[in-house]
Amino acid sequence: MYIVMNRLDIPADQAEAFEERFSANMTGTLAGVSGLQRSALLRPHRDEDPYVAVMEFDSEESFRGWLSSDAFRAAHGHGPRGGDGDGGPGPSVSSYEVVTEVTNPA
Repeated sequence: MYIVMNRLDIPADQAEAFEERFSANMTGTLAGVSGLQRSALLRPHRDEDPYVAVMEFDSEESFRGWLSSDAFRAAHGHGPRGGDGDGGPGPSVSSYEVVTEVTNPA
């Protein structure tokens, strides 16, 4: 599994509008993205902490495919602009591979 996290600094007085806009964007553009397992927007408990958008892909290849997809362009209004020059995660984005995972049955 390949996990990407984007930290978003949002002023407290803009949080409600941001949540509505970002959530609608996620719902409208992420359904059916190949390899996307889960996506979540995390609200901070403290005003000084950033929001965190988390996306879990089945592989790095699926993530990179999403970066060049119509869904990405629809969500962001542009093509990939990663920090490493090849469409990889940019400066406020971190990416990880899962080493260990524990899940509990429902």
